[in-house]
Amino acid sequence: MKINDLQGAADMTPIVGMLYSAVRENNLRLRAITDGMSQEEVDYRGPDQASNSTAQLIRHLSRVDLNWVYRIKGQPLPQSLAGQYGPMIEPDGKLPMVIGQSLHSLISDYEAVLHLLRETCVDLTDEDLDTVVAYGHENEKRATVRWGLWHIADHSRYHQAHINLLRKRFRDKKANPGNAL
Repeated sequence: MKINDLQGAADMTPIVGMLYSAVRENNLRLRAITDGMSQEEVDYRGPDQASNSTAQLIRHLSRVDLNWVYRIKGQPLPQSLAGQYGPMIEPDGKLPMVIGQSLHSLISDYEAVLHLLRETCVDLTDEDLDTVVAYGHENEKRATVRWGLWHIADHSRYHQAHINLLRKRFRDKKANPGNAL
């Protein structure tokens, strides 16, 4: 029987390791709930085509988490990575459209961000968690690094609920093609 735990990595301090473990556990959960999705399902935007697709949500998580990695590092986000991952939101406040990008590619890009996060966490001490960083539009909000790591895990779970709902609606659409679900 598998026992769930938030045991940190041996090369991290205890609290940093626990917070990183929550992020990693949620990433494994994201991979499990998206496993086996077809390209059609990855791009599916709900019955009215007005919802964010799984592709958009995973890209959004990647970009937000990438921003947090660089905030935690105390460094500006490199332009090359900003270009590679695209904007977090469009000028109209919506998530950028992502169509035709494979689930494998999206997950691989997200894994690269989590690898950067892991490297960053290895260098953090539990005392570093008290460091305050700016975030949000125009950096108008403030949070500790501890809150930032928790937010990465929590934000992933939040959007996983959206992905689960999209999967349900996609299955319903396939089972009842004439239904407006």
